[in-house]
Parts: sequence; structure tokens; C-alpha cells
Amino acid sequence: MPNVEINRLSIAYDCFGSESGAPLLLISGLGVQMIRWTDGFCALLADRGFRVIRFDNRDAGLSTHLDDAPVPDLAALMQGRVGAVPYTLHDMADDAIGLLDRLGVDRAHVAGRSMGGMIAQILAARHPRRIASLTSIMSSTGNPDLPPPAPAAMAMLTRPAPDPRRHRDDYLAHAVALARAIGSPGYPFDEIAARTQAARELERGYNPAGFVRQIAAIAATGDLRPLTRTISTPTLVIHGRDDPLIPADCGHDIAATVPGARLMLIAGMGHDLPPALYRQVTEAVAAHADLPVSR
Repeated sequence: MPNVEINRLSIAYDCFGSESGAPLLLISGLGVQMIRWTDGFCALLADRGFRVIRFDNRDAGLSTHLDDAPVPDLAALMQGRVGAVPYTLHDMADDAIGLLDRLGVDRAHVAGRSMGGMIAQILAARHPRRIASLTSIMSSTGNPDLPPPAPAAMAMLTRPAPDPRRHRDDYLAHAVALARAIGSPGYPFDEIAARTQAARELERGYNPAGFVRQIAAIAATGDLRPLTRTISTPTLVIHGRDDPLIPADCGHDIAATVPGARLMLIAGMGHDLPPALYRQVTEAVAAHADLPVSR
């Protein structure tokens, strides 16, 4: 898997599809590695004519872990006390645009999930010439007046996980329980697939401190609406009606804030992308990018 140097960091990425396809940059969510955009999902996008580019955000996966940076106090962050942070979502957006630069991509479609959707909004606002279309999936503007996560989902997300170096099975059980808690209630939950994914991510790039630093980056960035109101890029907002972590009101808020944005609400969808939704979501992204219908 290739890495490139961007902003004094090593950023891991890979690609699917023909190099002549329409570039589509996929941006991952909080603490999530690029392989959460699964191979099957990326292959469907490639079949629709995209050159799919996925990458690990800083502090995740095989990209640079900022081990020398302080780890913010998670309890303080949850209480709204942010303080100094190693980086913000604006820095992470700079990483994304730097990757396009290094790959020689002048203009790309972009899709981001959760925190990645917030980074994608920053890209579209700050680099309108570079972004051909924006798809925000299960994300938010950071509007402080929006409904908070369901308490049970937030508790699962922020509860300390067992140390996998000592209790691997307990760690994987915790990861599966979290996936179930935030997942899509309208679709079957595949426990084996969730455990396999968690094990793969554990072996690939375990970094709990990076997860906390990314929470701090979100908190320090704050309300994106002053930026998102300036977005001129065609924007599609995809959100689950049953998302317990980032409620559907957050998707409504993006669509109401970005001029001309379209909102696609999916019944039964939570804060994940179950395989049963791959085709619906990939076809929506392709149609939004104005790619021809597949035969």
C-alpha cells in the first residue's frame, strides 16, 4: 500500500478503478481507517466509472500517528472544555487536498462519512475549484444547537475499550458491541463481519490516542455553518433516519445550510453503511456526479 509525504506526515492511500475514471476521494470518519470504506463498496463505485481514492486520515491506520502530541482529556472534551489541540479538521482537510496534489488530481468528487463529511464540507468551501461534487454521509455542520447523540450510543463510543494487547477477545467483543449499538436497525447485523473488520483494523493500525485527538479536532473546529453557507459545489446529503450517533436532524441541517443541497434520508439506516445499502448509496453518489447509468 503506497504512502506519500504530505504536510510532514506520511499518508497511506490506495485506489480502485481505471486511472481514466472520474476521481472520487473518500474521507473516513472519527478514528476509522480507510478500509471501513470496504473493498466491495469501492468496487461498486469503480464499476460506475470512478477512480476511487481512499486514504487513512492522520492519526489513523497506516498514516502517521502523532505519538509525540499530547492526548487531550476526553472527559473535559465531553464537557465542552477544549483547550489547546494538536490539529483541527482544517489541518485534516489540508492533508486531503495535499493528497490530490501529490496524485496529480486537479479536480475531484469527494464523499465523506461522519467526521469525514465535515472535512469534505471544509474542502468544498475552501477549494471550490478543486471539488466537482460533494456527498456528505451521516455527518453534521457542528451546529451546537443540534440534538446530541443518543446517550447509549455516546456511552459506547467513549467507553474505554479493553487493552487488545492483553485482552484481544474482550477488545473485539467491545468493538462488535459498539458496531451493533450505532448500526442500522433496519438491516441485518452481521456479527462475524463486524468482528472480522475490527480484527483487521486492530492488526493494521491500532491507535486509541489518535481517536481522542480526532475528537479534539472536531471540538476545536466547532460550527462549520459560516463556511458551509458559502459552498457552491453541488451537494448531496445522505443520512440515516435512525442514526443514534449523529441524528437525522444533522443531515437536515447540512441540507438547509448548503445552498441548493439535496437531502436523501434512508429509513432503517444508522451510523454505518451495511452491505444491503451499498448499491443504493453508490448509485446515488454516481448520479450526483452526473456519471452515466451503468448497464
